Amino acid sequence: MRNVLITGSSHGIGAAAAIAFAKEGCNVGINCNKNPEGAYEVAEKCEAFGVKTKVYIADVCDHDNCKNMVEDFIKTFGKIDVLVNNAGGALKIPEGEFKDMPMEYWDSQIDLNLNSAAYCSRYAVADMIEKGTKGKIINISSIHSSVTWVRRKMLPYSAGKGGLNMFTKALGVEVAKYGINVNGIAPGLIFTKLAERYSEKDLASFSRKIPYGNGGTTDDIVPMILFLADHEKSKFIVGQTIFVDGGQSIDGSIESMNFEF
Repeated sequence: MRNVLITGSSHGIGAAAAIAFAKEGCNVGINCNKNPEGAYEVAEKCEAFGVKTKVYIADVCDHDNCKNMVEDFIKTFGKIDVLVNNAGGALKIPEGEFKDMPMEYWDSQIDLNLNSAAYCSRYAVADMIEKGTKGKIINISSIHSSVTWVRRKMLPYSAGKGGLNMFTKALGVEVAKYGINVNGIAPGLIFTKLAERYSEKDLASFSRKIPYGNGGTTDDIVPMILFLADHEKSKFIVGQTIFVDGGQSIDGSIESMNFEF
């Protein structure tokens, strides 16, 4: 039985992935920072498949929180087989241009979208190497790691996710010799609870600019997570970030989007 830890898994892609892993018979660690009710609901759904779960209320922007969470997960379940660094997001910021941006906001975005993955991976990789686990680390990036909106609020988010892609490459190459695979997924527009911040008009406009014709759902992302977590199916994939976005990052039309969060 494999043990899977997923950050940011109280809703959206993380929650859907947790339930999918449980359905496959994996024990699951569920993390959130601000939505404990959602996290425990996900845990209950996972336990219905007869697996063990543990909920971690922890801010993954904080190194010590990440260290304590991963080490407790390992202590609880014996080892870590799969780490999904899913926590992330572009937070609403005050009005103004980049020159007006509070540096505290910049730091918070880099912490959430890049540093959190490094913090958790540091301790997961150490355990995998020590125990000889042919483990998997899957980093959830974003289409915004490749293309961005003109609105400056995407600037630190894009920088963080772009850095995450390079972190995926660099760590993937370093640990491949241990039989550990590090890869990433960059979703485009996915209709989750977070998409509710947009108006129907904005979402329709956004969808028309996607070559496939519409945005995706968690059902379009979770199968790729499961694939990259499968030892045999993905063992020869190293350091890659796979874009699952309906072709939008290739078309580049996201650059014309100009609406607010």
